[in-house]
Amino acid sequence: MSLRKQTPSDFLKQIIGRPVVVKLNSGVDYRGVLACLDGYMNIAIEQTEEYVNGQLKNKYGDAFLRGNNGCSSQNRKLWSV
Repeated sequence: MSLRKQTPSDFLKQIIGRPVVVKLNSGVDYRGVLACLDGYMNIAIEQTEEYVNGQLKNKYGDAFLRGNNGCSSQNRKLWSV
């Protein structure tokens, strides 16, 4: 049996449509449903909530996060990257 190494992009493609938390370099968290991503790791999230220091600050229908701003993403239920 051969195990294939998984890239971060492969991992994120597997969780499209699932709840995620994206933590930015600034410390702000965005929580919502992963809608899509591109080769630059830009991420589109639906039903987005913005958290600063653990406090809900804003709610957005859709949000687009540039890949160079994110430091980590995680599926709320299972794992983190």
